[in-house]
Amino acid sequence: MTKAPDFSSIAAYAGPPNTAEIASRLRAVAALGLFRHALPQAIGGFGDDFAALVTSHRQLGQACRDPGLMLAINAHVWGSAFPILLYGNEMQKGQFLPPLLSGQWLGGHAITEPSCGSDVQAMTTKAELSGDSYLLNGEKRYITNAPVADYLVVYAKLAGKICAFLVSRDDDGCRFSDDAALNACRGSATGSVILQDCRLDADRLLGKIGAGTQMIQKALEYERAFVFAGIAGSMDWQLAEVVRYSRERRSGGVHLGRHQAISHRIADMKLRLDTIDLWLGECARLCDAGQRLTMASAQTKLYAAEAFLQSSLDAVQIMGAASLESGSVMAQLVQDALAGRLFSGSSEVQKNLIAALLGTGDAYRLSPQPHQA
Repeated sequence: MTKAPDFSSIAAYAGPPNTAEIASRLRAVAALGLFRHALPQAIGGFGDDFAALVTSHRQLGQACRDPGLMLAINAHVWGSAFPILLYGNEMQKGQFLPPLLSGQWLGGHAITEPSCGSDVQAMTTKAELSGDSYLLNGEKRYITNAPVADYLVVYAKLAGKICAFLVSRDDDGCRFSDDAALNACRGSATGSVILQDCRLDADRLLGKIGAGTQMIQKALEYERAFVFAGIAGSMDWQLAEVVRYSRERRSGGVHLGRHQAISHRIADMKLRLDTIDLWLGECARLCDAGQRLTMASAQTKLYAAEAFLQSSLDAVQIMGAASLESGSVMAQLVQDALAGRLFSGSSEVQKNLIAALLGTGDAYRLSPQPHQA
C-alpha cells in the first residue's frame, strides 16, 4: 500500500440499524484495504505486519467514531478470513479468501447459542455425517454480521467434538436473520443463524474434525488483541472533543478545564488511551514475532474495555447536558462501551483466563458471549 487511505468518507453511523447500509459501509471499508492487513500478498493481502493493521484500524476509528463498524470489521477478519488462512485447505483458501478480502463476500463466525455463551463446550448445535455430506441442526444467536454475511464459520459438535463449517446464507436449511438483534454498537448488525437439516458437502468442513475448540480460541485471541485498535481511534476523537469543550466553556470566570475536578478527569482519559495504545503495540509485536498471544490479548481486552467505559462516562460528565442531546455521539459511545465489556468474552472471563494462565483460579472456558465479533 503506497499511501494511507482516506477514511473521511466513512461517516459515523447514527442508526437505527439498517442492514443494507451496514453492508455497504463494510464493502466501502474493504475497498480501502482494511481486510488485507497482516496477510500475505500471495492470497491478496498487503504483505505488511500487525503494527500496520493497528495503525490503519486506529485511523478509521478516529475518522468514523463508530465502534460498531470496528466490531463488524473484526468479526469479518478474525472470524472468517484468518481461520480459513490458518486451517483451510488450498481449495478453500483459493475459493473463499479472495472474495472475503475484497469485500465481495462478508463473513464472520457463529459460536454463541441461546443457552450457551461463555461455555462453548455446552453448545448444542449438531453436525451428523450423512453419506458424503454433513447435516447441521441448531441455532446461533447474537452473531455479529449474521444479517449481512454471505458466509459464516459455524461451529457445531460432530460426534461430541467441536468442528467448524463454512456455511452460506444460500444453503438449503439455513437462515441468517436479524432476529434477536442487539441494541448496541449501532454500526454493526447482529442476529441469528437457524439450521434445520442444513446439508453441506464434505469440502465445507474447515480444518480437521475436533479442531473447532482450537480455532475458536485462536480467533478470539486475535479479536481480543485488536478489536480495540479502531475503538482507540474513536477514544482519541472523544478526548480531543472533551479538551476543546473544556477550553471553550467557562465556569466561575475561568475555562472549565482550569477546575481541578475537570482537568484530573481529562488527565485520566489521556492516560487510559495511551495505555491502550501500549497494549495494542505489544500485541502487534508478539504477533509479528510469532510469539504467544493468549495472556496479552486477555489483558488488552480487559483493560481497554474498562477504560473505554470509564472514559465515555467521564466525557459525558464533563460535557454535561450537551452530551445527552439527541443524536449525540458522546451518549452513543457510552452505550457502545457497555457492550465493549461483554463482546469477545466479558471482563470477568478475561480475569478468569488471566488467573488460569497464572496457575490459579478456575479452569478457563472459552467465552465469546454475547456475540462473535
